[in-house]
Amino acid sequence: MNFEKKPVLVFWETTRACDLSCIHCRASAITEPLPGELDRDQGFNLIDQVASFDKPYPTLIFTGGDPLHRADIFDLLQYSRKKGVGFALSPAVTDRLDREMLLKIKSVGAISISISLDGARAETHDSIRRIPGTFQKTVDVLKQSNKIGLSAQVNTTVMKRNCEELPELFHLIKGLGVKVWEVFFLVKVGRGNAVEDLSPDENESVCSFLYDASRSGMVVRTVEAPFIRRVAKQRTEVADYQTSDEVYMKLSQKLVALEGKPPEGTVSTLRPSGTLDGDGIIFVGYDGSVHPGGLVPVPLGNVRFESLPEIYQSNELLRQIRARQFSGRCGFCDFKGICGGSRARAYSRYGDALASDPACRYS
Repeated sequence: MNFEKKPVLVFWETTRACDLSCIHCRASAITEPLPGELDRDQGFNLIDQVASFDKPYPTLIFTGGDPLHRADIFDLLQYSRKKGVGFALSPAVTDRLDREMLLKIKSVGAISISISLDGARAETHDSIRRIPGTFQKTVDVLKQSNKIGLSAQVNTTVMKRNCEELPELFHLIKGLGVKVWEVFFLVKVGRGNAVEDLSPDENESVCSFLYDASRSGMVVRTVEAPFIRRVAKQRTEVADYQTSDEVYMKLSQKLVALEGKPPEGTVSTLRPSGTLDGDGIIFVGYDGSVHPGGLVPVPLGNVRFESLPEIYQSNELLRQIRARQFSGRCGFCDFKGICGGSRARAYSRYGDALASDPACRYS
């Protein structure tokens, strides 16, 4: 896929304000907005900039913090609709996100909402979100969204403390009518610095499990784990590819017990190629600063003073990412074209967005 001229997704961190206090929050979100937030008119200008890319325009993802914390959020959503820019919303599950709010989000034309669910049990999810009752609220939101016809995908951040629950979580959300599951592989930024992540071998096991899950009736995507595309290719093409490690076997056996084996010939919904931070994706911070992705805090410019298309198309770091000009193993890997490694994790570990992804075990 070629993303030289424009991204497919523009993420806008509309605010850092959020009533949750998640243990892995990349933004270390707080309950009140930070000074310097883009105001409504500056938000309109950003939407104009997204609409200045060639058609079809990138999809604009309103994220945060919690975008529902902004009093003007529906002005921004309506303006995006007016400009013909498709958009999705990533709200936090709080008391704000009730049935009336879901209906309002649907009425302004949101493509979908993304809802975070990080465990199959209340004690797991609530301990990660650090607000008791959030698990049940999240399940209720997903039920309501399905009932009113508002498309909702589930986002899950995988880490040591919830890895073993992935099969049960898949079974739960599939039963709730969810069609898309997006699994984030932890990157140690923000509050996530204190959270235990998976080893490279465990990442490989989870990717193989997700390959299986993607053959069981749901679209599966990953964030900061582009090496899943290499795993999927190997699972498809290499007859003796090894998937017999203990972690994978436990996850796989649980999945089969809950879902049964997929019919013979069922294909994976995993895409053979996709985006990377800076390659098909661009991130705009609450203050207008532009970064390759939300987990790559490398400043590229600011939409208050520069054109987003100009930054995306001309920035040298982004050009290097798109050309796969990496160092170390990622630089000479046979799969760098379809994978490319997590630029966020490379930066988090080595301070270099062009370094190798330390979470990948392939050599």
